[in-house]
Amino acid sequence: MQRRRTGTIAVVSALGMTAVLGGCGLTGDSDGVTLKLVAADYGDSKDNSSRKYWDELVESYEAKNPDVQVDVTVYSWNDVDRKVREMVEAGEAPDMAQIGAYSDYADKDLLYRADDVLSIPVQADFVSQLAAAGQVNGVQYGLPFAASTRVLFYNKTLFDKAGVQPPKSWDDLAEAAEALEEKGVKYPYALPLGAEEAQAETMQWMLSGEGGYTDDVGTYSVDSPQNVTTFTWLRDELVGKGLTGPVAPGKLNRADAFAAFAAGDVGMLNGHPSLMKMASDKGVKYGMVTTPGIDGESKNTLGVSDWMTAFKKNGHRDEIGDFLDFVYSEENVLDFSREYDLLPVTTSASRTMSTAPEDENLKPFLDELLLSELYPVGKTSWASVSADVKKRIGQAVATGASPKEVLGQIQATAMKAGSAE
Repeated sequence: MQRRRTGTIAVVSALGMTAVLGGCGLTGDSDGVTLKLVAADYGDSKDNSSRKYWDELVESYEAKNPDVQVDVTVYSWNDVDRKVREMVEAGEAPDMAQIGAYSDYADKDLLYRADDVLSIPVQADFVSQLAAAGQVNGVQYGLPFAASTRVLFYNKTLFDKAGVQPPKSWDDLAEAAEALEEKGVKYPYALPLGAEEAQAETMQWMLSGEGGYTDDVGTYSVDSPQNVTTFTWLRDELVGKGLTGPVAPGKLNRADAFAAFAAGDVGMLNGHPSLMKMASDKGVKYGMVTTPGIDGESKNTLGVSDWMTAFKKNGHRDEIGDFLDFVYSEENVLDFSREYDLLPVTTSASRTMSTAPEDENLKPFLDELLLSELYPVGKTSWASVSADVKKRIGQAVATGASPKEVLGQIQATAMKAGSAE
C-alpha cells in the first residue's frame, strides 16, 4: 500500500472501561505511544454500544502492532461534541475525535489535513460527496466516518386502509395525508421541526422544492424564492389543514416522530436507516420511496455525515495515520455500517454492500447517497446557522406566520455569521 508516511504502529485496547470514563489514559512502556480517541455512541443500549465496536477493533489491531496504545472514550451524542470542545479549550485535545463537526477546529489550524495522515489509497476511497463535504477552502480536514440519507417512509397498513398509493409529488403527498386524516390517523404526515434535528427536515424539504441552504456557488440563500415557496406550501397545504398531527411541528422532535411511526400512529415521514429496525421491532409494515418533490420525485436528498478528526496537539501524526488506515479498511467500515444500519463512507465498502444480499434493506439509501447534498459543514458559520434554524423554523409554518419573514431572519443570521469567515 502506498503511503505518505512510514513507521510500524500498534494498538492496545482499553477493554473493560465504561462509556463515560475519560481522561485517564493508558500507560504505555517507555518506547510506546498512547493515542487518545474520543468517539460518539451509535448504540441504543449497553449491548450494542459503540464501546464494543471500538474494543474489538482495537483488540484486533493490537494483535499485530504491540507498540502503540489507543485509549478510547465513548460519549453519547448529547455530550460528545461538548466534551471534545472542553478538552480542546483546556489544552488537552485528544489525538482523534469522532464527532459531528470539524470546521471550527480546522479554521483554528488545530487539525491535520487528510493527506497528512491517511495513505493515498485510503483517502482516495472516500465517497466523493462526503470527501468534498470534509473540505475547508479546498483542503480536506474532516474524514467522513458514518453516513446516512433520507427517504420517505410510509405505513403500508394505514395506506391500504386509506386506499392511497405512495406519493411521488407534493400534491400526491397532500392528497394521501388528507385520506389518512379522514381515516383517523394521528399523524398523517409527521413534520419534526423541533429543536432536536430541525435542520435536517428543513433541508430535506428545501431540496425537494429545488432550493437549499446555499446557492450553486456556496452563498447562503435561506430566504430564496424556492425556499419561501416550499414553506408557504407546508404552512397552507399540510399544517394549516391539520395534516401534521396534534403536536405543532416546531415542538415535534425527530425521536418522538420516529417513536410515533414505530407505534403505528404516523402515515408517513422522512426517515433514515435506523427507523427500519425501530419499525420492524414493533411489527409495523412499512415501505420506502424517494422523497416527493414539487413536481415529482425529488432530484436531491439530504445526506448526513459524521466526522473523524485528527488533532495536531500531541504530534502523533504517523501513529494516528496508521491507526486510521486500519479504521477505514473495507472490513471495518462494513462491520460498523452493518452494526448500526448506516451507510459506508468508502467506495469499496459501498460497492460491496450494494450487491450483498444481507444489505438489501439498505440499498434504497445507498442509491440516494450519490444524489445527496450535505449540510454546508465546511463553513465555520454553519453551527450558528443550524442553531438559528432549530430556534426559528417551526414558526415559519405556524398558522398566520410569514415564511418569508422567518426565513429572512435566518438568512440575516447566516450572512452575519458568514461575514466573519
